[in-house]
Parts: sequence; C-alpha cells; structure tokens
Amino acid sequence: MAEEHGRKWDRCLADTAVKTVTGLGVGIVFSVLFFKRRTWPVSFGSGLGLGMACANCQNDFKSPYLIPGRLVKDQQ
Repeated sequence: MAEEHGRKWDRCLADTAVKTVTGLGVGIVFSVLFFKRRTWPVSFGSGLGLGMACANCQNDFKSPYLIPGRLVKDQQ
C-alpha cells in the first residue's frame, strides 16, 4: 500500500513539473510572438499547466484501486 502511494506521488510530481514547464514555455512563446513581451501569457500558461497537473493528481489519488486494462466481452 505504501509503495503504491509513493509511486502515485512520484507520478504526480513528475506530471506537475512537465506540465508547468510546458505551460511556461508556451506562455513565453506567445508572449514574445503575439503580446509584445507582456508577462500575463507566461503566468497564464504556467497556471494552466499547474492546474491540469493538480486535476490529474486528484483523479489519481481518488481512484486508488483502479487498474488499467481492457474490457473483455463474453463469447456468446
């Protein structure tokens, strides 16, 4: 149980880092190309990345026993 909890925290932190940095990068690109170097696109992009990561973490922790797999249909 504790091992699975640790794996979820690792996935959560890695996902948060990736999404926040990606949002930050997209915000910088939009700021330079379209918005005359204003700071709000950078803040907005990193905030979106952080929000999506938090939502993924909440979903991961709320469904503790969900095992990924496929649906097998009956052979009737």
